[in-house]
Amino acid sequence: MLRTQSLPNADQLASLSRRKFLIDAGMFSSGIASINALLSLAARAENLVEQKSAAANSLRRQPNGKTAKSVILIFNCGAPSHTDLWDMKPDAPIGIRGELSPIATNVSGIQISELMPRLATRMDKLAIVRSVYHNHTSHNSGMHWSIVGKPYRINSTLINPSRTDLPSFGTLVGWLAQRDGFSGHVPPYVITPFPHCDSFQYITPGQFGGCLGVAYDPFVVNADPNATDFQVTGLRLSASTTKVRMEDRQSLLQSMETSGTRIATDVTEDIDAQRAKAMRLVVSGKASDAFDLSREPDQVRERYGRHSWGQSHLLARRLIEAGSRFVTTVNGPSITWDTHLDNFPRLKNKLVPPMEQAFAALLDDLSDRGLLDETLVIWMGDFGRTPIINKDGGRDHWPQCYSVVLAGGGVRGGQVVGESDATGAYPRLRPVTPADIHATVFSALGYDASRLTYLTADGRPMPVCDGMPIHELL
Repeated sequence: MLRTQSLPNADQLASLSRRKFLIDAGMFSSGIASINALLSLAARAENLVEQKSAAANSLRRQPNGKTAKSVILIFNCGAPSHTDLWDMKPDAPIGIRGELSPIATNVSGIQISELMPRLATRMDKLAIVRSVYHNHTSHNSGMHWSIVGKPYRINSTLINPSRTDLPSFGTLVGWLAQRDGFSGHVPPYVITPFPHCDSFQYITPGQFGGCLGVAYDPFVVNADPNATDFQVTGLRLSASTTKVRMEDRQSLLQSMETSGTRIATDVTEDIDAQRAKAMRLVVSGKASDAFDLSREPDQVRERYGRHSWGQSHLLARRLIEAGSRFVTTVNGPSITWDTHLDNFPRLKNKLVPPMEQAFAALLDDLSDRGLLDETLVIWMGDFGRTPIINKDGGRDHWPQCYSVVLAGGGVRGGQVVGESDATGAYPRLRPVTPADIHATVFSALGYDASRLTYLTADGRPMPVCDGMPIHELL
């Protein structure tokens, strides 16, 4: 019995690359359509892609006359205690408020923890959202909800990335930048020093290309920028290889691949995408310069802090200055902020000092260079921590209410949005989801995320974000 397969329509074709379309079409074109009809469909698909790109670009807008160009996400793996940092409860019982006290900031009526005196003097640049919530209590799925804006299919730490994952807002910002013609000499999306994870065995899904494809994977540094021998290898041509010689090699490889002897698969297409990305970075040499922290004066490096967090934040500034669109600095490694034990001494002696030093230096540096207005800085974690202090002097996982902090990129500083209840357990006013944070980010970047979609691994259109922008912030 003869089995036939209908040709894809123009909408379906628009989601395929031209090469993949021609390869796939060749598998079922015989007896169904002439080559001219196939080429006509391919042309229609390319035209539709151009039309959709133009339409998407028309959705861009400039809130308050300013549009952010890039984002730095400071992600604190393990979940910092909101009630010990940004949303203190000095009138609560001792078993809730703990041993830390609030201090005044340079904005009347706003107090934050005594552990953050630098940031207290910069409160006019910061906006605190004190009523963020979701309901996944495990680290990796909590991180997923925070960066993807949607729940993972299970509430678990024992999960890893796959090619069917929905993309994080970092991935999507990089995807949109490339869709809109990004042609920089640095990666559009970078994670430093290591990816979000509960452990180096279980890595948070969503932060890679996922269903968008390997072409939209972030560039992950996977090294400590504070190390004396820190360098990102492979970003510059060797002394014996000229740019012309490298381009000749690439042309020869392409001619061999198009000779008809190579069978295209998902794996070979992934390799092609990764090789194309590598070529763009290596040939110019500018990416290598952006990652070279030795170009920074010692006094600048000291201001950020000679630790992994400080040098990652400095690297983020260099990458944004060089043209990257989204840089995540992971204040880890792994779940460093998971303070089930000895919450207060760990916050005082190990966790908050390097975090605060790096955050304050980043704000100052961006401001001094005229970059803060066009760079949105976000501070967040997987969730918050329990209002009640446990028997080990720690606080446990608590996604029902926590704080997120934003600055720059058109955000109006010196304000608090939302309010938690008397113990910091639940939102009392203006509850906010991670998706709302993401919608605010897209809005600050000039996108109406409610009108943008991508295709999931099974071909379903998915909105870039289903939250609502927090208009008080912009």
